[in-house]
Amino acid sequence: MKTNFIKPYSSPEQIVKILKTRGMLMDDDRKVENYLMNIGYHRLSAYIYPFYKNPKCDLVLKEGTTFEQALTLYRFDKKLRILLFNEIEKIEVAIRSILANIGCQELNDKYWITKPEYFANADKFNQTLAVIEKELVSSKEDYIEDFRRNYIESYPPAWMITEVLSFGNLNYIYSNIASNKLMKCIAGHFGLKPQVFTSWLTVLANLRNMCCHHARIWNRDFMLTPAEPRKMSNAWIDTSKIDKKRIFYSNSSLKNSHA
Repeated sequence: MKTNFIKPYSSPEQIVKILKTRGMLMDDDRKVENYLMNIGYHRLSAYIYPFYKNPKCDLVLKEGTTFEQALTLYRFDKKLRILLFNEIEKIEVAIRSILANIGCQELNDKYWITKPEYFANADKFNQTLAVIEKELVSSKEDYIEDFRRNYIESYPPAWMITEVLSFGNLNYIYSNIASNKLMKCIAGHFGLKPQVFTSWLTVLANLRNMCCHHARIWNRDFMLTPAEPRKMSNAWIDTSKIDKKRIFYSNSSLKNSHA
């Protein structure tokens, strides 16, 4: 049964006092208050949590726990997000180019992304086309404005369209391609089968969004996990002794996507 949220707001000064009663050591209260004001206790609490004794619900910190230790974990997670985003960017750029290039080559049609005959599900295609039209209308990219100004076609070619779409939209387009041969060609460029490739794109798009929105990556269970490939051209990890909900497993798919 749901109930009212009765927990009161606590100021940084109050939170410092609360943390001290739980056993946290601090060198400079004012400095800690400043961190709490600029970062927020709600965000930092996830990095303090591992330092609580069991049972965690007692909210008693382990002896010798310092605020700096929690802050170190927070900084590590920030660096991890930056590193992951940098690697995901390489894959995202490659997918934009490969989707457009291989599609144009295999179908011999530079406008294939905006034509329904190349897609399996009409509703999904119409949803995608609506997104494409919205992005083209709002785009301020020079090459899009130049196309609108100088050419009579309703839509730009595939290699322009893929550049204005999100990672998630690219996956939506790929997963709806009618030609199994084309799907295999695109996935094969990354050493994967289409079903696994679609799964990995979904996971990487989600991970990218988490990095963009500064969500915690370290020490969390991920709801979406990459499908495990049975055969692939690149070496794959032994998954028998790892937790597939943790970042290491998702990171392994990231590494193999551009190995």
